[in-house]
Amino acid sequence: MSFKALQEIVDKAKESGKAFWEIILEDEINESQISREKVLEKMEKLFLAMKDADDNYNGHLKSPSKLVGGDGERISEARKNQTMICGDFMAQVMEKAIKMGESNACMKRIVAAPTAGSCGVIPAVLLTYQNENKIAEMKMIEALFITGGIGQVIAHRASIAGATGGCQAEIGSASAMAAGAMVYLAGGDEEAIVHGAALALKSLLGLACDPVAGLVEVPCVKRNVIGAFNALASADMALAGIRSQIPPDEVIDAMRSIGDAMPSSLKETGEGGLARTPRGMRIEEELKK
Repeated sequence: MSFKALQEIVDKAKESGKAFWEIILEDEINESQISREKVLEKMEKLFLAMKDADDNYNGHLKSPSKLVGGDGERISEARKNQTMICGDFMAQVMEKAIKMGESNACMKRIVAAPTAGSCGVIPAVLLTYQNENKIAEMKMIEALFITGGIGQVIAHRASIAGATGGCQAEIGSASAMAAGAMVYLAGGDEEAIVHGAALALKSLLGLACDPVAGLVEVPCVKRNVIGAFNALASADMALAGIRSQIPPDEVIDAMRSIGDAMPSSLKETGEGGLARTPRGMRIEEELKK
């Protein structure tokens, strides 16, 4: 993508009178040199793949390590029994986030958005909102262009890889992308979109990447829930008129500087954090055997 800052997209949208997602779509057409129809078709395939992964979750599957699997079904049962404290909408978000993360660990087909470890955040938020509000598929595809644009700016200015920037770069980026999309779906303008993303990213700065036994399972799957909830809260704040005191692009830059300052033990190596707890080390030893 030619844009190196979220503010560039905002400015282009204001100058042209076009929607935020349309600016990103046109940029992708120019960069890829393929037709508008083909670009829209590619995004539609990604959206349908997200829906398919959600629809085909298998609660009986366990990951090869046996560390995850079946928790999405537990949330589903709790929803049916109406025992969820946070209400049905948020319970659906939780359920979808866990199901997607577990499907990834169980080697099922998912959409890395922006990464496999953070694959549950965006679909959990967007699919639940669509189901609850009967949003047209084309509108959802437009929202995905917003997630893509935000994600590409983050990737350019900072990172979306846990090995480079810690989990803030994965779950944090996914949460920012989802927040921006939700602001759009709820009727927010371009300023609200980027500030929703900034508020989400700010809230997860410094998040370590500390996978137990080096697997994208513990604590990764459950962190998708936190990223999804954070996205919704941030979107609501932005829609209410709250703006990040630190400009969105500067928030991304801060994430990069924090990632650079993190020790390697907290960047996907499995050598720090939860991975080095007594239980975490026992799990690793058991799996080695």
